[in-house]
Amino acid sequence: MSQQQKQNDIHWLTGQFSDRQKEVSYRHSIESNVRSDARLALILASAIFAMFGITDYNLLGLTQEYYLLLAMRITVVSSCVAIAFIIGKAGGYADKAWLHALPLWIFAIGIILIVPLRPESLSTQVTSIAVAIVAFYLLIPNLLTVAALASAFVSITFLATAMIYAGVTAEGAVRIGLLLAMANIVGYSSLRRLERLQRQQYALLNEERDQNRELLQEIKHRKSLEAQLRMVAERDTLTGVDSRSYFMKRAQALLQRSRLEETPFCLFMIDVDHFKKINDTWGHTQGDVILTKIAEVCQHSLRPTDIIGRFGGEEFVVGLPHTSPNDATAVAERLKQGVEALSLDGEFKDLQLSVTIGVAVATPEDDLDTLITRADNRLYEGKRDGRNQVVTSS
Repeated sequence: MSQQQKQNDIHWLTGQFSDRQKEVSYRHSIESNVRSDARLALILASAIFAMFGITDYNLLGLTQEYYLLLAMRITVVSSCVAIAFIIGKAGGYADKAWLHALPLWIFAIGIILIVPLRPESLSTQVTSIAVAIVAFYLLIPNLLTVAALASAFVSITFLATAMIYAGVTAEGAVRIGLLLAMANIVGYSSLRRLERLQRQQYALLNEERDQNRELLQEIKHRKSLEAQLRMVAERDTLTGVDSRSYFMKRAQALLQRSRLEETPFCLFMIDVDHFKKINDTWGHTQGDVILTKIAEVCQHSLRPTDIIGRFGGEEFVVGLPHTSPNDATAVAERLKQGVEALSLDGEFKDLQLSVTIGVAVATPEDDLDTLITRADNRLYEGKRDGRNQVVTSS
C-alpha cells in the first residue's frame, strides 16, 4: 500500500481517517460549516426540548415535580443555547471536539431526569428516547465516536431508571432495549456511512488538487524550458546579442515594414580589426572576452529601436529602422569611437581595439541578403583602406 493510500485509509469502526494528521486536516476543512450547522441544530433541539414543558404542565399541573422539570428544562435549554453561540463564534471541530460533544451529554442527562419525575409517561418517553438517539447521530454534528457514546449512555441509563422508578419488568426492559438498540444501529450505520462518504470525497478532492498542483508545476517547468530554448535560439550565448538566425528574422520584418511605411532603413556590418592576432597572441578564451566587451559597447551605442546580432566570428550586424544615411553614419561613428575608447585591464592594458564598419542604405528593390552584401562590401573597402573607419554606400 502506498503512502497516499495509507493516509486515505478510513477506520472501519469510527469512520475517521486512520492517519491522525489527515483526520485533523479534514476537520479543519469543514470547521466553518460544522459551526453554523451545530449552532442551528442546537437551537432547534433546544426549542423542541423546551416545548415539551407544555406536556409537563398538562400531566403534572403546578406541582413540585413540574417545577423541578421546568427548572431542569430551563437549565438544559439555556446551557445548550449558550454553547450554540460559543460554537458559532469560537468552535473548533478539530481542536475543541469536547465543546461540540458537551450539548449531547447535557441533553442526555436532561432526558434521563424526566423518567423519575414523570414515571407515568414512560410509554411516550420510550418513543422520545428513540427519536433523541437518532437525533444524536444525525441532527447535531459530532464525531461518530462521540454520538455513539452519548447514545449508549442514554440507552443504558434510561433502561436503568425505567426499571428503578417506573417499575419496568425485565421482560419490558428487554423490549425497550431492543427498540433502543435498533435506533442506535440505524443511527450509527447512517452516520458511519455519511462520515466515510464525506472523508472519501475530501480525499478525492485533495488528490485532484495535488494532481492539479503537479500539473501546474509541470506546465511552469515546461514554460521555463521553452523560455530557455527560445533564449538559446534567439541569443548568442557568448555576447548576449541576437543570434544570426533571430537577427535575420527581425531584420526582415523591419525591412518589410519600412517598405510599407516608406521610411528609411539602414544596416551596417561591424568587424573587429586584427582579431586573429588577438586570438593568436592571447588565445581564444581571451579573444571571447574581447568580443563580449565590444558587444557591450555596441549595445550601449545603439538606440532602443535598433537591433544587433552576431553574424559570425568577430563580425556583428546592426539594423536601424527609421534611420537616414546620415544618422546611420553618425551612429556607426559613435560606435567606432566607443570601441576605441574602451579601456582594458591586466594583460590587455596596452591593446588598442578598433572596428571597421560598412553601412548600407536600403532601396525599395533591396531584399535583406542584397542589403547585407552591400554593407559587407563597404566593410571590406574599409579594411582594404586601413581599417578603423566607417564606409557608407552612396
